Amino acid sequence: MKGRVGPRIAVIAAILTMVVGAAGFFVTLMLNAFVFDEFDAYGEVPVPGSGRLHLPAGEVTISFHTAVTGGTGGGFPVPALQLAISPSAGGPDPVVTETMGSTTSVNNDVRVRIWVAQIPADGTYDIETGGNVRGYIDPRLAFGRDTSSGWLPWALGGLFVAGLAGLAPALVWSSRAGRRPQPLRGPVSLDEPSWPGPLPPPVASYQPTDQGVRLEQLKTLAALRDSGALTAAEFEAEKRRILDG
Repeated sequence: MKGRVGPRIAVIAAILTMVVGAAGFFVTLMLNAFVFDEFDAYGEVPVPGSGRLHLPAGEVTISFHTAVTGGTGGGFPVPALQLAISPSAGGPDPVVTETMGSTTSVNNDVRVRIWVAQIPADGTYDIETGGNVRGYIDPRLAFGRDTSSGWLPWALGGLFVAGLAGLAPALVWSSRAGRRPQPLRGPVSLDEPSWPGPLPPPVASYQPTDQGVRLEQLKTLAALRDSGALTAAEFEAEKRRILDG
């Protein structure tokens, strides 16, 4: 029984690792998409159109945000868009880099990250947008921030793969441990305290005396005489010999 404890622990540990990795991976994806990714934290500007937003210094995400009448199907087509950002009070312009992200869809609401802007200073910025957005419902550009962890889903996915890789050898180990012959118990000694039940009483031993031996011999002679094997004279001679020692 003890030989099977190790394999069972290995199998359980591998399964738990897989469960934690898979569950954590999907939970992290959901949190990154709907909690940590505040895609419209600083406001939105219609496409085409213009607007004025207060943007903090640092990195600002810019996403195309619209509504659809059906599902996104095999992919969401992003139209050709134009964007211009300039500070209202003058100063250096933000640096905008195209960074296409994955599509996030909730019911009929769809968004996909298009750009990341490096804002040089905290302040108010004038924004001009344009593009061929015919067929899209209420299209706009959303400005926000993303505090999600990019490495955590990969780490949890690696944890799932590690658990999956460890499950196979654990199952092999467990199957071999189940077929391993168990050692037989050694011979039971009556002197051991583990013997079940009370111990039998010891057998008494005695040494026969000379008188007892003579009596047995005389009984044998009498039986031979009665059976006719000995004559009366032979019986008397043998009895005298036994009695004389």
